[in-house]
Amino acid sequence: MSSVPTGWASDRLKDVAAINAVALSAGTDPDYEFDYLEISNVDYHGIVDPIAIERLRFEEAPSRARRRVAAGSTVISSVRPNLQAVAFFPDAPAHFVCSTGFNVVEPQPSRLSPQFAYYHLISENARQYFEAAATGVGYPAVGDKEFNAIAVPLPLLPEQQRIAAYLDASCAAIDAAVAAKRRQLETLNALRKTIITRAVTRGIEDKATLEPTGNVWMESIPRGWSLVCLKRIADIQTGLTLGKTYEGALIERPYLRVANVQDGHLHLEDITLIEVPANVAARVELRAGDVLMTEGGDLDKLGRGYLWNGQIPNCLHQNHIFAVRCFHHKLRPMFLAYATASNHGRDYFESTGKRTTNLASTNSTKVGLFPIPLPPITEQDKICDFLDAKLMEVKRIASGIEAQIATLTAYRKSLIHECVTGQRRITEADVTRAQDKRGPT
Repeated sequence: MSSVPTGWASDRLKDVAAINAVALSAGTDPDYEFDYLEISNVDYHGIVDPIAIERLRFEEAPSRARRRVAAGSTVISSVRPNLQAVAFFPDAPAHFVCSTGFNVVEPQPSRLSPQFAYYHLISENARQYFEAAATGVGYPAVGDKEFNAIAVPLPLLPEQQRIAAYLDASCAAIDAAVAAKRRQLETLNALRKTIITRAVTRGIEDKATLEPTGNVWMESIPRGWSLVCLKRIADIQTGLTLGKTYEGALIERPYLRVANVQDGHLHLEDITLIEVPANVAARVELRAGDVLMTEGGDLDKLGRGYLWNGQIPNCLHQNHIFAVRCFHHKLRPMFLAYATASNHGRDYFESTGKRTTNLASTNSTKVGLFPIPLPPITEQDKICDFLDAKLMEVKRIASGIEAQIATLTAYRKSLIHECVTGQRRITEADVTRAQDKRGPT
């Protein structure tokens, strides 16, 4: 830290706080029980997922479950991918332990306010320092020497406490506003699904005369429609199995992995190349108009369709992605993509997906049996045009809300930086105004 305001001091973190002061030893009683905090339990807003905190016996705990967390401590990840995993515990259970992937900072109360220490450690200055200090290949980490040496600005304790109280109130108000905006996005997403479901299962006319289908997945459809298994109106192309060894001449081709097929969009910035025989490449090459469906992943994403428009020439696809090639005189690719995103599509794939502890999967047979509510082709075109226009408006509103969230998040970051560096000096009147704006707790 280059300079501090007049009347402030600066010191190394290790000189104003105990760092990783208490740890469980290898000789701890195997039956000793504690609450365990893993790095993945803390998000970049410093929010701890209480459900994920486990009650463990030492005997069954992972070897990294070692560092004791006392009340008033801040835990901060020292591993670069998680450097923003920072959480403050004004109170802590009697037996609370965190992963050695965290550093536990327990301030000396005579010199450093615990809350002020937390805000300093989540400030932009601290983040940039830790990013620059992290070394190593794979998972770069901040070494003990560098972590201990970070400079801490030190106004007098009453001012530290005043700054912390102001930031508590201000950040709580900002966080409440962001939470409200996120609820608006959830409402918009639910509206989006409702609009899609209504259009692909009932059409876009005000009233549709319905006829029974005798199918448990969709008991009725508009008159003039049919309910058809996907395999009867499309080909389902399986992809390339990796790890095979080929002989003879090979050609290099780009190919899509599951990571490239995201929720609602394609991530094409990181594309892998592979060498295969020409005849193998021809069998698994994507064509414009293919609908991509993932075989495995989160349950709510199984079978969701993404339209491939030939963005990358001669692109292949991995075997964990299905390429569904519609018979265009019977089924429009975009109508299929909308059908998979509807509540009908989600119900089918979530019910038929094979579940494991953290993931789920489907297969080409289940994809082929997906029952498609099928209007005449001209009506499919009208429905797709209708949905394109409607959802563009929903997307426009969502983009505006996301921009507001980004602005609030940036302001929160800037406010913390200004306060802990002394660029903004906080008075008791500032604290009172911030607390009044926050309202009762």
